[in-house]
Amino acid sequence: MSDEAAVLAPLSPVGPLAPPAAPLPDPEPSSASSALEKHMERSFRGKIKIGAKGLSGPVIKITAVILVLLTVYGFMTFDYKNIDLAAAIAATFHNVRVMFFEPHLIYNSFPGLLWALFLTFALGVLATFFGAILGFFGALLCAKNIANPKLGNVVRAFVAFVRAVPTVLWVLIFSVAAGLGSVAAVVGLTFHSFSYLTKAYSESIEEMDYGTIEALKASGASYWQIVFQAILPASITYMTAWTFLRFEINFANAIAVGAAAGAGGIGYDLFMASAFYFDLSELGFITYVIVIVVVILEFAATKVKAKVR
Repeated sequence: MSDEAAVLAPLSPVGPLAPPAAPLPDPEPSSASSALEKHMERSFRGKIKIGAKGLSGPVIKITAVILVLLTVYGFMTFDYKNIDLAAAIAATFHNVRVMFFEPHLIYNSFPGLLWALFLTFALGVLATFFGAILGFFGALLCAKNIANPKLGNVVRAFVAFVRAVPTVLWVLIFSVAAGLGSVAAVVGLTFHSFSYLTKAYSESIEEMDYGTIEALKASGASYWQIVFQAILPASITYMTAWTFLRFEINFANAIAVGAAAGAGGIGYDLFMASAFYFDLSELGFITYVIVIVVVILEFAATKVKAKVR
């Protein structure tokens, strides 16, 4: 190197800077990563699919395809009895327009409809009230952290059987025993509410810290002191939420059993307007009233649950 080049070259503490080193080659993928890559499934965008593989996915797809094919086959082979499909579709749209855009009362008065609505509301309240009381004591008998294991298994099996039978069927069963009327409707709704709330309340109680129960037992607290001073305050929020949810279900079921069990109420008026009078305008008016009441109940339930928390 000439003297001028040595002077112009940048100096470092150890002398002139060395030329930059060549980039290192990328390391070859290990055998483990190569084997893992073989089992990876990527989407068309290159993202790794993280869903677990199993037989459920193909079985669901095959079942859906079979159901679609059976539906198409059924529509193609159905005996329509020379029905004009276009006229039937037009008549359906006409009925929908009359029902929802021309609602008015003909065979009922508005005060009478409000009284029927009150009867349905009362059915739901009574069934929920009695079901909540019975469900609370049933939950104490089957909650795993406070109940006897053998007795808890028997109670859980019983309420599971009651829940498996639809509410309307229980109402019809009690209608045979007690006769048609509001008594059979309340008993049937209460019976199913009891089983539903027993399971919901017991799960709420089981979420409580078991150490609190053990501490109260060690301090000499009685069973009912533990229930009302520890379990109930800790679970009241969840129980309130489940109770209002069940009330909404009971209100809907009370509408359904109004005609089935002869309990009356707005469900009976709905049945008469649709099946007996075939008055679509009155049917639409009653439907609007029911929808408005359900929305109000949902809003009230949300407010109450927020206050309890």
